Amino acid sequence: MSGEQILVVDDDVDILELVRYNLEKEGFHVLCAASGEEALARVYQEAPDLIVLDLMLPNKDGLEVCRELKSHPVARDIPLVMLTAKSEEADVVAGLEIGADDYITKPFSPRVLVARIKAALRKSKRTSRSDTEIVTVGDVTIDPVRFQVWIGDRPVDLTVSEFRILHLLARNPGWVYTRDQIIVAVKGEDYPVTDRSVDVQVVGLRKKLGEFGYLVETVRGVGYRFKDKGGRLPVDN
Repeated sequence: MSGEQILVVDDDVDILELVRYNLEKEGFHVLCAASGEEALARVYQEAPDLIVLDLMLPNKDGLEVCRELKSHPVARDIPLVMLTAKSEEADVVAGLEIGADDYITKPFSPRVLVARIKAALRKSKRTSRSDTEIVTVGDVTIDPVRFQVWIGDRPVDLTVSEFRILHLLARNPGWVYTRDQIIVAVKGEDYPVTDRSVDVQVVGLRKKLGEFGYLVETVRGVGYRFKDKGGRLPVDN
């Protein structure tokens, strides 16, 4: 993964230096910007592999920058990790819903930040691969070509929406998707059109997965994720 180019945007020189030092130690090439305007210019000139973006920037804030990047054909697919002191639930949800891939609050652990950046880069590579790949997690197998799910050798009968929600989450275990992101990604005959209908679909999906229903985890106030292999996490059902 070394050699990939990361743009770090923060108006705090000490934070910029801390992040730059830790990323370069891992072999990344680091670009820095101290304002939203400078960040946009560097993105369009340099096309980095990932952006670490502070929310509280002078003039054009991080949400504005994110919104502009995600609407630009050159920049919209670049993974973006928000790094900010704004830790309220509403801020996290707003950042994720306008397109951020992850959200880390200050103060932060440099090791955790580096790990999350690597995870975002891996996710970006996975999602750029063909949607036809079979996904296997333990005893659960998801075949997007045949539109079928098995638990061991037992087929699981899912609706179009249930299947697509499961496939979306299982392709990126541990990654949090907001309900709005799920609505955008799930496009079947019976695809959900409200936050509540997403919840209903997930309840039905969990029931059909039986003892493996715990794999689909609720992230309180945000959305859902598929359980990462690193151990079972607490959920809010």
